[in-house]
Amino acid sequence: MSSALLSSTLDHLRALVGIDTTNPPRDAARARRILELVAASLRDCGYTCDPMDFGEGCRALFAIRGKRPRLLFNNHLDTVPAAEGWSTDPWTLSVAGDRAIGLGACDVKGAAACWLAAAQQTDGDAAMLFTTDEEAGQSVCVRSFLKERRDVLASFDAVIVAEPTGCRAVTAHRGLATSVGVFTGTPGHGSSARALRDSAIHEAVRWAAAAIEHARGCEGEAFGPLTGVRFNIGTFEGGIKANMIAAEARVRFGIRPLPGQATDELIRDFQRRAPDPQRVRWSTGFSGPSLPAAPADVAVAVEKAQGVATRLGLTPGDPVDFWSEASLFSEAGLTSLVFGPGDIGQAHRPDEAVPLADLESVTATYARLLSS
Repeated sequence: MSSALLSSTLDHLRALVGIDTTNPPRDAARARRILELVAASLRDCGYTCDPMDFGEGCRALFAIRGKRPRLLFNNHLDTVPAAEGWSTDPWTLSVAGDRAIGLGACDVKGAAACWLAAAQQTDGDAAMLFTTDEEAGQSVCVRSFLKERRDVLASFDAVIVAEPTGCRAVTAHRGLATSVGVFTGTPGHGSSARALRDSAIHEAVRWAAAAIEHARGCEGEAFGPLTGVRFNIGTFEGGIKANMIAAEARVRFGIRPLPGQATDELIRDFQRRAPDPQRVRWSTGFSGPSLPAAPADVAVAVEKAQGVATRLGLTPGDPVDFWSEASLFSEAGLTSLVFGPGDIGQAHRPDEAVPLADLESVTATYARLLSS
């Protein structure tokens, strides 16, 4: 790839990073602004742009060029909030040595910049869905698009979802689900012997111990290099004072099943570890399937996706621990790959960076795919 094309990619990335799209909080005005920036660039190179508003700040842009695009590319443009410890302004792209640094440069505005630069250098049929709500953990944009635009889905051979994969085509990853449990107790003075039994916090701790042991018991299960079920208690709250028996305790946890495991069934299995089901009310938050979203024939689905990757000239990658919206496209019946520049280890951290070599490679790959 010429240095001019890399320069174009960095110009796009500079403009994208310069718009603060941290989520949460979701900001409809900023979402609209970044989508307008993208639409203006795409219209200049022959794309028809269809802005979509799904409410509560969930905005998307579906762009299409030509009559029969065979691939759908998907890229989210929102980021997590800037973590503590940045040495530069998170919303001003800087290039240091062989890396581009800025909030979202790796996850995943870098891929969007690659796509915009490639789109301007090609004239082939193509389709792209840009979204602005992935980091909020609800995926309203993708789910609504899949529901409302069924008319166009059948025309695509595959979907390429942008996430940091080190320029490799990932065909399998974990699922993701979250849940909140509200445990109840019988309040009273903390000097009472019944505190051991009646405290809501003690009951929640008993569940937590059983859930952790259950997670340890899953370590023998594997899918390729991935082992066990990822389990994490994210928040644990309750009680008022040390001398008062807690009447209520609230626990929020998350799981990441292996590819092929049924996410909803697995989270219920963790919920059932409560010693007394009558003392806890469970609610499930976000739930997304693993990739591929085909528990009954996951090996067949992975083999099919790997075949698509090979035909597209993409280097296959190992299954990964992180979740992506590729699984939602897979759940809708589309062969889905995850592909993009950067390392997931750079995401959600201070001085987030993406290698220039990765930007160069992915822009070249996109340009080739958009020209075929």
